[in-house]
Amino acid sequence: MALLCGTWIRKEINIMILKELTKNRQITISYYKDGLLSTCKGRIYNLDLQQQSLFIKDGHQQICSIRLASIKGIC
Repeated sequence: MALLCGTWIRKEINIMILKELTKNRQITISYYKDGLLSTCKGRIYNLDLQQQSLFIKDGHQQICSIRLASIKGIC
């Protein structure tokens, strides 16, 4: 039963994260890149669930690619 509960909680957390990422507002994402903690600030450009990648477009129109598994936090 505990495994099912843990799986359900992870699924609910993933749904909450996806809902947050679909909002059309500026966000700041902290993520690991090459073992270092980095940040990217901008708007969601694309969310590719098949490739498990998120693309952010910053104020300079640069696109930052982030692997979903590397995300540490979203503000």
